Amino acid sequence: MAGEITRKTASPSSRLDGRVAIVTGASRGIGREIAVHLHSLGARVVLNYASSSTEAELLASELNASSAQPRSAIAVGADVSDPDQVKLLFERAEQEFRSQIQILVSCAGVLDPKYPTLANTTVEDWDKTFNVNTKGTFLCCREAANRLVRGGGGRIITISTSVVGSLLPGYAAYAASKAAVETMTKIVAKELKGTGITANSVAPGPVATDLFFAGKTEETIKRLVDGCPLGRLGEPKDVSQIVGFLASDAGEWINGQIIRVNGGFVV
Repeated sequence: MAGEITRKTASPSSRLDGRVAIVTGASRGIGREIAVHLHSLGARVVLNYASSSTEAELLASELNASSAQPRSAIAVGADVSDPDQVKLLFERAEQEFRSQIQILVSCAGVLDPKYPTLANTTVEDWDKTFNVNTKGTFLCCREAANRLVRGGGGRIITISTSVVGSLLPGYAAYAASKAAVETMTKIVAKELKGTGITANSVAPGPVATDLFFAGKTEETIKRLVDGCPLGRLGEPKDVSQIVGFLASDAGEWINGQIIRVNGGFVV
């Protein structure tokens, strides 16, 4: 019928049927949307959280209720800046699903809502930012590099930020912590040569999440919207669909790349 929209199902090369994916920071915001999207593509997902246990457990229940698989989502608490807890996170994933892990999405992150200048950044706030954003990603990537399935289908996907490119004042610690993540991701992609594991970083621009809105005035938000050629803030699904593609077989030829997902906000 003329004008009727036909919705296409995902092609086999973009499906993740039965694959095990760990998503850190999965209880809220971008991490939550990534977990939901990977699950919709057929993945069994491990929803990592640091403190939001209620949200993570509720999401796991919702995903399991919507799935034909008997148990396709679990919530696992772990502080990603603690090496012992990260190891236990991976062990729990393998034990619960009785499978090797295919996909890591390192999404857990923090941002100082005070947006201090570098001169006014405290050592405590700097350390907190690097502990979660940089050390946490390092520990998860290190575990993934030693545990992910070899021979094809292994995916490491880190979440950075387009602020690394835009260099906005007030983001010194945050941008620096994520610049380290980008460098680490590109290097580990080369170090995993011959394993079939790819490593890429997705760097969102302004996205409408609690993390983004915290501490910002209406004027600041409007200015950021005006700075985007598409005239809006990003939505978590804008990021999750890119992550889903990279996690799939269709995304295999993309490796060691930084993908800025920002609607043109950063040139």
